Amino acid sequence: MTATEIVDELKILGTDSYKRVMLNHGVPEPLFGVKIEELKKIQKRIKKDYQLGLDLFDTGIYDAMYLAGLIADDLRMTKKDLRHWVERSNCSAISQYTVSWVASESNYGRELALEWIDSKKERVAISGWATLSSLVAIRDDADLDLTELKQLLVRVEKTIHDQPNGIRYPMNGFVIAVGSYVKALTTLAMEAGRKIGTVTVSLPGDCKLPFAPEYIQKVQKRGAIGKKRKTAKC
Repeated sequence: MTATEIVDELKILGTDSYKRVMLNHGVPEPLFGVKIEELKKIQKRIKKDYQLGLDLFDTGIYDAMYLAGLIADDLRMTKKDLRHWVERSNCSAISQYTVSWVASESNYGRELALEWIDSKKERVAISGWATLSSLVAIRDDADLDLTELKQLLVRVEKTIHDQPNGIRYPMNGFVIAVGSYVKALTTLAMEAGRKIGTVTVSLPGDCKLPFAPEYIQKVQKRGAIGKKRKTAKC
């Protein structure tokens, strides 16, 4: 299938009610309001398609861009592709989820994440921190640089309150991810979360930013500390 054919299909699947929800969450036009469950049906049919993923992302249509991340052939994505995506992202949702998911499952996740968190562009930095969170969620601890993660926790602890609104969210998420997925760093992440304290972020609707130590404790109570995910995508 071509990107044009997929876009025509998405137009039909969109609903005004879901579109309003997405607009209220900061997603810009153009978008059709296609529910994720519908996008996943298309994903199941297509599975992976490298070129189609690139073409869908370049439409600039939110629903198509989200789908692009779901069907992306992550291991075929080049650094050029991923840098193109991070620059073309038109909202925090695409930066924090679509771009970071694909980057983390590519061959360049760590390298690009460390590059992106130093960016002066908010959406690029958002992708960087979110990619780091996805990496610790899907990579075995043996494949992670724990010393580097400790240094990043210190960086978050010292700088999170000075960051723009959009970056504070994924930085807080990084603390939670390290504490939840890297058993050897759970205590350190909880200590960092306590030192950070309450993180103020302006979020749409009734959304609230979780307090990192409390969230990690809930994961502990479920006995899920250190349990990795099969994929970053959802």
